[in-house]
Amino acid sequence: MTAQPRSLGLVGAPNARDLGGLAGDDGRTVRPGLVYRAPGLGRLTEQDVIRLGRCGLTDLLDLRHGSEIEVAPPDRLPPGPHVAHIPIFDPAHPVFTYVSAVLLGHDLAAYGELGATGTPGAMLAIYRWFVTSPGGRDGFAKALRRIVDASGPLLYHCSAGKDRTGWLSAMVLTALGADRETVYADYELTNEVSAAGNEALLSAIGVSRGVNPDLLRPVLAADPRYLDEAFAAADREFGGIDGYLRDGLELGEEDVARLRGRLLAD
Repeated sequence: MTAQPRSLGLVGAPNARDLGGLAGDDGRTVRPGLVYRAPGLGRLTEQDVIRLGRCGLTDLLDLRHGSEIEVAPPDRLPPGPHVAHIPIFDPAHPVFTYVSAVLLGHDLAAYGELGATGTPGAMLAIYRWFVTSPGGRDGFAKALRRIVDASGPLLYHCSAGKDRTGWLSAMVLTALGADRETVYADYELTNEVSAAGNEALLSAIGVSRGVNPDLLRPVLAADPRYLDEAFAAADREFGGIDGYLRDGLELGEEDVARLRGRLLAD
């Protein structure tokens, strides 16, 4: 695999990267070394932990629900960062239970319409939920406020570093004035850096649980149509992404100004 732009070079988390260097407002770029996105950090090697320690993290945001954390290897972290758990997940929502059932190889007959539309439809529904549900908005609002208030370098992650992490990254970049092309390019980079790991996971689940890989691929993909769905929901519910940030997430002008002042290079 060739070196990826902005990668942290973590063997156990190849989808970990710096937002630094991406283009924001008025030709300014995101300062390197201040905000990172990643998947779960439970499979880091000893060298990975040392490398992550060099980032000097003061804050880490874990967007996973407790039920996800319980079944995953514990994050391997260097000393220093304050860890905040901000779960963006509804364990009772049928969309989330459906995707869990797919991953576990359970019978999908009880899921009615979700079973009929399949995993692509479920993923679109999750991205709508990010925008339209009070719980989703509350989680993303808390995460954004933590990023605004961070005293130093910050990293946020979910499980795969793709969906919740991907939408939060889209919001950070949008608030910094990045155009849609930049937002989507960062989002879709996940497909490139995660390709080998995803194929290995598909093979392992197929063998151990008898799950059809084609059923799982939409769950693992960073499909631009998913971002389309979230942005479209913001348009319908809040009149656009600025309204979503302002009214949905209550990110005020002063918050945006502070975010830009901290994260954008002069």
